[in-house]
Amino acid sequence: MKTLRPFIQFTKFRLSFLVIISALSGYLLVGGSSYVVALQLLIGGFLITAASNGVNQLLEMKQDALMNRTKSRPLITGELTKNTGIIISVSCLLLGSSLLWFVNLNSLLLGLGAFVSYAFVYTPLKGRTAWAVFVGAIPGAIPPMLGAIAHTETFSFIPGLLFFIQFMWQFPHFWAIAWVTHEDYQRAGYFLLPSKTGKSKQSAYLISLYSLVLIPISLIPWLMGITNHVSLFIVGIFGVWFYFLSYRLYTTCEDRDAKKLMFASFVYLPIIQFAYVFTKLDSVIQNLISHGLF
Repeated sequence: MKTLRPFIQFTKFRLSFLVIISALSGYLLVGGSSYVVALQLLIGGFLITAASNGVNQLLEMKQDALMNRTKSRPLITGELTKNTGIIISVSCLLLGSSLLWFVNLNSLLLGLGAFVSYAFVYTPLKGRTAWAVFVGAIPGAIPPMLGAIAHTETFSFIPGLLFFIQFMWQFPHFWAIAWVTHEDYQRAGYFLLPSKTGKSKQSAYLISLYSLVLIPISLIPWLMGITNHVSLFIVGIFGVWFYFLSYRLYTTCEDRDAKKLMFASFVYLPIIQFAYVFTKLDSVIQNLISHGLF
């Protein structure tokens, strides 16, 4: 396991895994039921995300060496050489792209779009402007859309809606991270909180506001009749809980509450995405049965 540790750190395995969970939820929600397509989607999406994370670290080696949270990454410690990192990233990109191409052309285009925008647009912008968060939210919101299009093959309302929900979630999620790591980010020249005042009421207000707006946005699938009334309860309850944590940060402006919100954001997203899927459980099971998977 120790020999795999540099690779796991370089590709940000846990983050890549969360990406494919989002993609799977989108695939199942729109009626996807082929285990072959699902495997191609999940492995391909994982590898392209790993390539994005790898290029991100290759481009940010100087900055990573300055921050406590990143100075133990394998490129900084020398566990991986830069050339090895390039080989891993290119290999993951090529293999991941091939798998998404087998799914369909639009899936490949989405995967490549996410890679390019994250690695070569968001990454350079981080050191220049806080608007990098907005740019980074675009590739960060692609996974559930990618999953849906893996089945539908077209850019339509539901894939776009799944993209929009995850896009809006990105802001309180990333700003909570930026709050917790603000001092560390500043060592590398990054300023990613929403207000120039830093860890302040203004920043906390915007985090709370986006968390509040996320509640009605996350209920659109129920309002459109895509999911049933159970999703109203589950998504509504977790939306209020998520907003409550953001409002607590607004009232205290303390790191401990930002950290609670940060960890809650990792829990919130997969719960609401699979609440959408499980509240359509009958149709999902029927699709799986019709394809001989049950």
